[in-house]
Amino acid sequence: MKDLTKGNIVRLILEFAIPVFFSMLLQMTYNLVDTKIIGYILGEASLSAVGSTNSINTMVVGFLNGLTNGFAVIAAQYFGAKDIKNLKRTVASSIRLGLIISIFLTVEVLIFLKPFLRILNTPENLLTESYNYIFIIFAGMTLLMFYNVCAALLRAIGDSITPLYFLLFSVTLNIGADIFFMKVIPLGVRGAAIATILSQGIAFILCAIYMMKKYEILRVGKSDFKRSASLDSKLLSTGLSMGFMNSLINIGSVTMQSAINSFGQNIILAHTTARRLTELFMMTFTVLGQTMATFCGQNLGAGCYKRIVKGLKTAILLGWIWCVFIVILAYTLVPTFVKILISSDNKEVIDTASLYLRVDTILYWVTAMITIIRNALQGLGDKITPIVSSSIELVGKIILTFTLIKVCGYWGVILTEPIVWVLMVIPLIVQAVRLCNKYNKMEDMA
Repeated sequence: MKDLTKGNIVRLILEFAIPVFFSMLLQMTYNLVDTKIIGYILGEASLSAVGSTNSINTMVVGFLNGLTNGFAVIAAQYFGAKDIKNLKRTVASSIRLGLIISIFLTVEVLIFLKPFLRILNTPENLLTESYNYIFIIFAGMTLLMFYNVCAALLRAIGDSITPLYFLLFSVTLNIGADIFFMKVIPLGVRGAAIATILSQGIAFILCAIYMMKKYEILRVGKSDFKRSASLDSKLLSTGLSMGFMNSLINIGSVTMQSAINSFGQNIILAHTTARRLTELFMMTFTVLGQTMATFCGQNLGAGCYKRIVKGLKTAILLGWIWCVFIVILAYTLVPTFVKILISSDNKEVIDTASLYLRVDTILYWVTAMITIIRNALQGLGDKITPIVSSSIELVGKIILTFTLIKVCGYWGVILTEPIVWVLMVIPLIVQAVRLCNKYNKMEDMA
């Protein structure tokens, strides 16, 4: 448990962010290892089948992540204000609302899953394996949601280390289960999905038990589950705002995926591999964003306005330092990384994936600002600006998918995201500057 409203800002941000970084690195490393295991055991066709579901998987899971992170923002504000009663009620309501929404979402997604895969232009030779994999993943999404609730609430009170431990356990179990369900018991891509759900479910149970025993302020009783319309409204407005923001981002990616899937197996595999590395490279931006959501939420609750401004500037600077390192990496070791991941010497795949990363990393400094500022604004209770920015991304990707990509082929895919980044960062910068000026004046007047 860590109070982010007092002490050296740089040190606090790093102390909070480093465990989150390693948690995400562990998750990304698992995703890369999972890619290699599937490719090695089942072959390129199965790997492409799993990859063709990546955008819809990211869209649905991204919504749940945004939802739980939004709930945690409210918890962080109550923790910063030292309002333990409402913090406990927030924990209980997060569990109740998360369960209702995840069950509803599971039913809706499973009903329309196969038609949606066809809308995405999933190749016929990959359709069966794609469906078999993603059906199981979505059937178990409630377990993922529960784990995310626990991890987000722990981070809301400043504990970013404990989720790392449970994730380490989950990833280790997942890798072993991958091999067992794909090689020992040859279930194909179904085995990979079963391994993922199994490991997430066990990690949730252990994390929930630890959380309730370790932190009294997160231990809820029957009275805490009593429904409060005002609290539910507050949680839903923030959670759904962050969830829909993620969905808007990913709907654009789904639209692009439909175009990518029409390019054939090699391009699908190249893009899937490049996106795996992109997730790894952008991980630091996400880490700093999550850190700022908690940092801003706690400091807003405590009324420490100038700390919010200083924290935001510090996080952006740290993100830009990371950008320099990634650009250097993209122009040196990326082809080797791609070759290792696909377990193949397929030159078209290696060259295409490398080209995508070398072009897009040049504008990562814009992405750093987007992720950090967007999360900071959400931590401050701004539900509108992040959605406006994400809507620009959605509209931009849809328009460019049906224009630039049709004209330029895969080059259109490569150029689409940098163009959209530049457009969507504008409203975020304008709002961040406005709020920074406001908070500086508020503390001066206090």
